[in-house]
Amino acid sequence: MNYILFDSITDRKKLLPFTYTRPMAEIRVGILTITDKWKKWLGASVSYLTEEYLSKKYPVAYQAQNLYIPGNLCPNKQLVAAINALQVNQKLVKGGILLASRQGKTACKQLGDGCKAIEFEGEVTLITQNWHIFKNNGNQIKEDYNLITRGRKTQAINDPYTRTYNVENIFLEEGASIKDATLNAENGPIYIGKNARIEEGAIIRGPFAICDNSTVNTNARMRGDITIGPWSKVGGEVSNSIIFGYSNKGHDGFLGNSVIGEWCNIGADTNISNLKNNYDLIKVWDYDKRGFLNTGEQFCGLMMGDHSKCGINTMFNTGTIVGVAANIFGAGFPRTFIPSFAWGGPAGFTTFKLAKVFEMAKVSMSRRHGDFNEVEKEIISTIFELETEYRTWENNK
Repeated sequence: MNYILFDSITDRKKLLPFTYTRPMAEIRVGILTITDKWKKWLGASVSYLTEEYLSKKYPVAYQAQNLYIPGNLCPNKQLVAAINALQVNQKLVKGGILLASRQGKTACKQLGDGCKAIEFEGEVTLITQNWHIFKNNGNQIKEDYNLITRGRKTQAINDPYTRTYNVENIFLEEGASIKDATLNAENGPIYIGKNARIEEGAIIRGPFAICDNSTVNTNARMRGDITIGPWSKVGGEVSNSIIFGYSNKGHDGFLGNSVIGEWCNIGADTNISNLKNNYDLIKVWDYDKRGFLNTGEQFCGLMMGDHSKCGINTMFNTGTIVGVAANIFGAGFPRTFIPSFAWGGPAGFTTFKLAKVFEMAKVSMSRRHGDFNEVEKEIISTIFELETEYRTWENNK
């Protein structure tokens, strides 16, 4: 069967800025991206039905019959079985939400049209808002840990100065290195990827995952429900946060209830507020609403899109959304919605010009074995045009 992970129009908007640069299925929640979860559960390859400007990097492959699955839907055993049981021109739904359809080549808007509906009675995990990524991260680490490690044997922890709690819930891939650290897996599993490093004095509480070739720096405090994607460096204090990959938060400072994209850099001693002083519920910018939306959450920190950076001692208020390729610096708290390609901070913004963005991206990606090629340039250029309306300072000249 041919599997296609599709972007629903509304959910994709709600997951901006992360879906500016990737299909919904390429979001990392738990140890794996949603794409990789489906590949492992299905034992098959997948393709993407996404925005046209992303399709060169993430192409779609049609066959006469296809199984279409929302890219923001996390798989589980019961769900995979129900999807694979679908017959031609049938669709799986839950409470009016399309979970899968089996049909021929079709546009996203016509998915499920003319198909017989079958109600799914099991539980589903849909990532439909940015804060759902960190809220579901702990449970998804547990699910992915079982999926990845089932029937396999961990590498041993040979360092005599490392202390472990519930060591049977800790898994090390080949080449992982741990020195003089504390690993507490009593509240959830700890997964250490290939060639990942845990340096001296680090304290890690599960659920926790660090992916291939990443580092937890000396004396870092990892407080649980955390995922560090591949080729990243993390230090300071972190709680219930996800770094997609290829990014740095290497120094002291607090990151909580946050999601950081790829190719980002968090400056030394940057701190993110994740709780209001009055304990009120937090509002965040919503691209679909084109305004601020009440999350219903007391805890929500920073959502930072790909290629964005901040300088040393930056302070972010609760529920801050930062777009793609923004550069934030300066004393005080910047606004809680910072559009893509913004350059500045509390004192005001100018536009981070495309030519300079390209220079920055080329350098930062080359440091992590990435390739800033013409396809990447086209994607960034398209986002620059899509975000023009939010760079309001350009209209005030």
